[in-house]
Amino acid sequence: KKLYTHLQTVSPTTYCRLNAAVPILQLYFKDGSDLRPSLRLSRQSITSLIAALRSDFDHGWETDIEVLVFLYWLAHAASYRVVSVAFDIPKSTVHDIVHRISRAVICILKRVITFPTPDDLEEVGAGFAQLAGSPAFCTVAGAIDGCHIRIKAPASDAPCYFNRKLFHSVQLQAITDHKGKFIDIFVGYPGSVHDARVLKNSPVYTGRLYPPAGKCILGDGGYPCLSAPICLITPYREPVQNPVQARFNAKHARAHNVVERAFGMLKTRWRSIFFKALEVSPAFVPEVVACCAVLHNLCLQNGDIADAEVVEDPADDPPEPQNTEASAGEDVRDNLAAAVSAPDNCVPALHEHDYL
Repeated sequence: KKLYTHLQTVSPTTYCRLNAAVPILQLYFKDGSDLRPSLRLSRQSITSLIAALRSDFDHGWETDIEVLVFLYWLAHAASYRVVSVAFDIPKSTVHDIVHRISRAVICILKRVITFPTPDDLEEVGAGFAQLAGSPAFCTVAGAIDGCHIRIKAPASDAPCYFNRKLFHSVQLQAITDHKGKFIDIFVGYPGSVHDARVLKNSPVYTGRLYPPAGKCILGDGGYPCLSAPICLITPYREPVQNPVQARFNAKHARAHNVVERAFGMLKTRWRSIFFKALEVSPAFVPEVVACCAVLHNLCLQNGDIADAEVVEDPADDPPEPQNTEASAGEDVRDNLAAAVSAPDNCVPALHEHDYL
């Protein structure tokens, strides 16, 4: 176990030979081997992560090994004791590595999870128009939704974390682009808090950070329909009143579904984190979830796609009472719905007569 402190002086071949009982390390140092079954990331994604975390003061193989330990812990949601046995290093060292690498990943969060640049907004809008199947959605700049992260009932304030789905959780609010890439996340609110209240306390709302003027983001029925301080468009309440509203809701659902698919990919990749109660302190949960979101974006950048086997529960929160400080966005929604139902081409019969 003392060998860990001397990694910088040991070659990878020698390290694997001296640690024959550590199959994960042997797999990592074997060229061409598939790491996804054990670490949930492709070799290219892991290399990209290590390069992003490495500093000028790092040397040897220490950073590589620490990243592998952290990814193994994430992939299996295992206790420090289990990871200690898997890598043949002390349990206290595993604890230090997990917290040190998670802090390092958080440090690169703002480089990986960013809002689109003005030059990229046109591509994002075109992507949402293609998802919806209507050019009227070219003004859409993102899709927003929330996700509940299971946790063990905390020792204090447990009722605050008990959500409407009848388990204890911490909430993740995310905005994605048309490809399912996270462009903003806000995590940490207890599960009992309404989605709309989480939004109203998030920096993207209070600071009016996104979307830019003339653009909007799409949300489900649990959010209010707003034009200010941010433009957020939700579907019409069921039952709809006319075919225009029904057509708009169908297009809206197709475009908004991208954020639910992003949550599905996140859950599929880190199923040990999202499909059972996370056994860490509630204070550490937001950091772990944020790390998963950063890794999600890194994987998308490297073409490492996880098929979304499970998507977020489509059931909406009941609507919250209207916030009088926010401007309603019904007019914006009505205009967008009218644009969706407008014919793409002028009816030929209209050209057969002169109109005064």
